[in-house]
Amino acid sequence: MATNYKILGQITGSSATASLYTVPAATQTVVSSLVVANRSTSNSTFWIAAIPSGDTLANKNYLAFNVPISASDSTALTLGITLGASDFIQVSGVATGSFTLFGSEIS
Repeated sequence: MATNYKILGQITGSSATASLYTVPAATQTVVSSLVVANRSTSNSTFWIAAIPSGDTLANKNYLAFNVPISASDSTALTLGITLGASDFIQVSGVATGSFTLFGSEIS
């Protein structure tokens, strides 16, 4: 089994729900960290959810919900989440922000 350390996903923020990362087929992933950057001059909030393959977003999936983030600031989260094939991470918030996910894919 090969391990590939990488940036798993990067997107700019939005008030809409967005998929940041989906585990490829025949792969397992360890998510090590997530950085949320608020590039705006206004305070904001964000949320993060880990969703199993085949499920849709539900209250049980939230890792963080409406977490405040100050203007022109960033939040780094150390996660250690394990995901199987087709599991995915969704995010929302910080309309003028960025989400970057780091981790390892094992295939």
